[in-house]
Amino acid sequence: MSQPYVVRYVGGPLDGRVDRLDEAHKEPLDTVTHVHLNDGPKIVHHYDLQYAVEYGCEYRVRTQH
Repeated sequence: MSQPYVVRYVGGPLDGRVDRLDEAHKEPLDTVTHVHLNDGPKIVHHYDLQYAVEYGCEYRVRTQH
């Protein structure tokens, strides 16, 4: 039985969030999209999967160039 992935979010509105992905997921997704709906305009952030020595996996907010 494989252990669940633990992924940490870095930057953006999800900064500091930690998720545990169960065995149903074969591996974390390459990109996660977070959509924030408020009374104002829709705000979309993209998080890209990266390897981190301290945590194993983390999603870093994609910077706009």
